[in-house]
Amino acid sequence: MQKQKALNLLGLATRARKLISGTDTVIAGLKKKQVKIVIVASDLHENSDEKVRRAAKNAGVKVFDTFTSEELNHAIGKNRKVLGVTDAGFSKSIVKQINEGV
Repeated sequence: MQKQKALNLLGLATRARKLISGTDTVIAGLKKKQVKIVIVASDLHENSDEKVRRAAKNAGVKVFDTFTSEELNHAIGKNRKVLGVTDAGFSKSIVKQINEGV
């Protein structure tokens, strides 16, 4: 299952310290041009979702909402709904898995 592979890659990125989490942290990373892709939980609150998407659009970064907060929490071991991948290699692999799973 491609979706599970993408979640496994998120876990790896977390352990490799190539992933930041939390709305404010990800928005700050977007402003500093550190974030390559953003992943938001599909059940993220509308206001937070708009803030993150606006910041990502301004930074020219794609946003994916493929996973629920429960799936993301299980993958990274933290209770977070907004993730930013800071490594180009991980980003490319995760996007590939997400696109193949659609």
